[in-house]
Amino acid sequence: MTIEGELDTRFSEATAPVSWQQVSDALTAAELYWLTTVRRDGRPHITPLVGAWIDDAFVFCTGPEEQKAHNLNHSTAVAVTTGANTWNDGLDVIVEGDAQRVTGRDTLTTWADIVREKYHGDWDFTPTDDGFSHTDDSGDSHIAYVYRVPPAKVLAFAKSPHGQTRFRF
Repeated sequence: MTIEGELDTRFSEATAPVSWQQVSDALTAAELYWLTTVRRDGRPHITPLVGAWIDDAFVFCTGPEEQKAHNLNHSTAVAVTTGANTWNDGLDVIVEGDAQRVTGRDTLTTWADIVREKYHGDWDFTPTDDGFSHTDDSGDSHIAYVYRVPPAKVLAFAKSPHGQTRFRF
């Protein structure tokens, strides 16, 4: 499947859109992402987190007691951002979509392996039927819910030359 982007010439010096492959590569290579969820009262909640770009969707986890989990119980609409904190180099990407909770040991085992490899073992989860299990420093076991965000819209901001490309799904 070929995914074509549309260059927004109102906000672009570039003469061509970035390719979906460039966007997918940036999302795959990123080590840190920013997740925006919406609180019950409508205020945004933004937090940095680790994650992975798997099968054309963003995958992350969160504890059920965390603010983002509470927000996702109210509204599944999210934005995921990543990129370079530079003006003339890199590619910034925003993924908009709805977070879907994922369960099932088979799928979560594959995803846990991908996250473990990507972060060189620093994030080592044990898959269960309900999410990722981990043990804290005191020896207590905790579950993290796992979510998948398939994109509804992706914006890519190229630098030097600057260009804004939109992908719709």
